[in-house]
Amino acid sequence: MATKIVNAGSIKVGSYILIDGVACKATNISTSKPGKHGSAKARIIAVGLIDGKKRDIVLPSGDSVEVPIIDKKSAQVMFVSGDTANVMDLETYETFDMKIPEELKDDVKDGVEILYWQILDDKVMKQVKK
Repeated sequence: MATKIVNAGSIKVGSYILIDGVACKATNISTSKPGKHGSAKARIIAVGLIDGKKRDIVLPSGDSVEVPIIDKKSAQVMFVSGDTANVMDLETYETFDMKIPEELKDDVKDGVEILYWQILDDKVMKQVKK
């Protein structure tokens, strides 16, 4: 599991964050002022990169949070079977099956090159290279 630790106050809109063990992209961040007896709080609303679910978390802005390290890699489609493609990584020559996203179903064919993201333990197809 490739993650790194950052300060919650340094998370910006568009940054990636781990909420409940799920990699998410921050869509809205609001911070409150420190009060008489407490520290400033950060409320982070994010959308899951894989499942698309909305999640939020409230924590002191001085706390540490985990950020996933996302590897962007290229692969070649070996063959397509239904909504699954068997692909080969162009660096390691490893072959594995990958689900084809709905928006890419028309473009993914045998022999095309794709871009995929390695997020924690999941591999997600992102685009077809032209």
